[in-house]
Amino acid sequence: MSFNLELAGRRALVTGGTKGIGAAVVESLRDAGMTVVATARSVPDTTRDGVIYIAADLMTAVGCQAVTNAVLDRLGGIDVIVNALGGSSAPGGGFSTLHDGEWDATINQNLMPAVRIDRALLPSMIEQGSGVVIHITSIQRELPLPDSTTAYAAAKAALSTYSKSLSKEVAPKGIRVVRVSPGWVETEAAVRLAERLADQAGTDYEGGKKIIMDSLGGIPLGRPARPQEVADLITFLASPRAASITGSEYVIDGGTVPTV
Repeated sequence: MSFNLELAGRRALVTGGTKGIGAAVVESLRDAGMTVVATARSVPDTTRDGVIYIAADLMTAVGCQAVTNAVLDRLGGIDVIVNALGGSSAPGGGFSTLHDGEWDATINQNLMPAVRIDRALLPSMIEQGSGVVIHITSIQRELPLPDSTTAYAAAKAALSTYSKSLSKEVAPKGIRVVRVSPGWVETEAAVRLAERLADQAGTDYEGGKKIIMDSLGGIPLGRPARPQEVADLITFLASPRAASITGSEYVIDGGTVPTV
């Protein structure tokens, strides 16, 4: 059995591609032989061969249009879209702290970039009769934390439902749409959060991690996922090896969500 993922020479777009899960996905796809376009608000000082960086604010329609225009102009089309952009700066404190501006910002970060980019690039995939769209959702859509993630969880739930509907529409046209739902992942931002909580509690980094894991009800695996582990799953799902997989949501959370 060959483990060649058959991705060499294909073209990918990864949003949020300079940090966390997105950066790991960019590296994995590049290492698999793909030409990768990575987006972020700013281009990193150090770039890599095989990666085209585009600076754009995807929380705006103008930014999404600039990226999709660049993809079509520079690559002539696209084979894989990975929407890794996401996050939230909403304050803690529950529903009463979430004014309209917080809701708009969270939806514009976690839902609308995928909607806008898909709408612009799917026609080229349909024309070529093939393509893969991968949306990164979150276990927060099933396990929201009322104090701090209500808007984020709702936006990711909307992204998941949108993705499922899209998969049913475009599968007959040769396009696969798949969701990947991470739990807590030890990204740069997660490390900073654990360090801050550890400092507040007068403990060390491992103690800070335990505070986060306890807030999630525990992680049976005993640790958060690593960005590369999520990227490995995404790279497989993007490949022809996963040719019969569409419409599914793959949870990678160390067993956090307590369901069968």
